[in-house]
Amino acid sequence: MNDAHDTPTLRRPVPTLAALGDRLPPHLYFIVSAVFHYLGPAFAVLLFARVEPLGVAWLRIASAALIFAVWRRPWRYFLQQDVAARWNIVGLGVVLGCMNLCFYLAIDRLPLGTVGAMEFLGPIALALAGTRTRRNVVALAVAVAGVWMLTHVRIVGEATGFVFAFANCALFMLYIVLGHRAAKDGGGEGIDRLAAAMLVALLLVMPFGLRDAATALVSPGLLAAGIGIGISSSVIPYVCDQLAMARLPRATFALLLALLPATASVIGIVVLHQIPGSLEMTGIALVIVGVNLHRVSNR
Repeated sequence: MNDAHDTPTLRRPVPTLAALGDRLPPHLYFIVSAVFHYLGPAFAVLLFARVEPLGVAWLRIASAALIFAVWRRPWRYFLQQDVAARWNIVGLGVVLGCMNLCFYLAIDRLPLGTVGAMEFLGPIALALAGTRTRRNVVALAVAVAGVWMLTHVRIVGEATGFVFAFANCALFMLYIVLGHRAAKDGGGEGIDRLAAAMLVALLLVMPFGLRDAATALVSPGLLAAGIGIGISSSVIPYVCDQLAMARLPRATFALLLALLPATASVIGIVVLHQIPGSLEMTGIALVIVGVNLHRVSNR
């Protein structure tokens, strides 16, 4: 007869971050990312009058990198990877660093709506490349029309601003490609890779933005605003992106990015009481119709 102490005790396994992420629909993570994507610029407005754009970019990346370092200890994960995986992490980090620098330099010279519209050109190309049905082509066309109505693309501003805006567009497209590659093994793996990549991004931007950020480092209010930018613009949305990318095809995720201008309009209504006109409301409706028309492929 077996002793009672010999009977193994059954314990419920502790769910991992990836397992917790699988319990919620991936589109929900995308919506959360979209909302916080526009809270970051709200904090940035507070800083632009006191801190140069490169300094704001440094504060965003530095605060996000510090949070990821405390949370995930990414150097351990990095050292455990093979050479190919390490280069992928370095590549994502370089893209994140350059993308943030170009984005802030662009919006310092051009209207945010113009930069946002140009940024969407990359996801359009990715969505079109992944489109396999006539229905999805129509969905993409409808969503693009809605984005055009929302953003009112205007060719104004400095020529240098357009250089940075186009560079940001190309880097944003690379972020989607490399971000999906990082997320291929699930949310937990992807977040560890993202955390390591953010440290690489910090090393990259250190020579460009540290001096401009010095003003904020000695001011508690400005420093708090910079940390807020890092949390709302990099930590929350990038983590949500990884959880969504792990379960959504790249073309579908690229098309969903059409919701970003619509999300900005909704935030403007609720928070800033900026009521959109008939053209903007039509644009929001077209984006929603386009996203709902799209069907996820089996790829």
